[in-house]
Amino acid sequence: MTNKNEAITPKIEESWKLALEDEFNKEYFRNLVEFLREERKKHVIYPAGKNIFAAFNNTPLPAVRVVLLGQDPYHGPGQAHGLCFSVPDGVPFPPSLKNIFKELHNDLGIPVPFSGNLTKWARQGVFLLNATLTVRQHQAGSHQGKGWEIFTDEVIKTISDLRSGVVFLLWGSYAQKKEPLIDTSKHYVLKAPHPSPLSANRGFFGCKHFSKTNEILTKNGLPPIDWNLNN
Repeated sequence: MTNKNEAITPKIEESWKLALEDEFNKEYFRNLVEFLREERKKHVIYPAGKNIFAAFNNTPLPAVRVVLLGQDPYHGPGQAHGLCFSVPDGVPFPPSLKNIFKELHNDLGIPVPFSGNLTKWARQGVFLLNATLTVRQHQAGSHQGKGWEIFTDEVIKTISDLRSGVVFLLWGSYAQKKEPLIDTSKHYVLKAPHPSPLSANRGFFGCKHFSKTNEILTKNGLPPIDWNLNN
């Protein structure tokens, strides 16, 4: 069992650790840590422990310029590595990622990349956050309602409070429910249907969020995102 007085300090980038340190010692987070310890005894959990906070470790809080919200990590072997919608080098593109790259090509003429690894975006300030940071193998949604959403809602509020001029990309109804956490008087919110094959044809294709994001950043005197993963 987790010692009630034991400090919980996840391996997370320093700016995030400082901003979120109160969360790590709240009861819900302690319960979440205990849940994950027990889950790992019985099930295969994705992503690997070292990658749970990959989005944070690749995009420090002061560097965040764009937030892309996902829901769950991928639940197939070798797919999840801590960045929403992203897969490691050499892993076939899941259907939603295929559609993201299709829209990217249609919007900016960027060729479909060789790899579905979005780390290059993350290192430019695109914070690739899933609402739930872990999942059981082959069981989508299996770690929802265990505390992750409380934590990631606080992450969104922290970005909203401490940063300004951030572009939030809310794709699909689940992500769009997070809009009340964002101060829209000082941030930008772009909404579209989810890139899943079930909904991409209802307005994700043609949303032009990649070019619109860069227009907003440029207007605010910030460098645009280089969305081309092949460079």
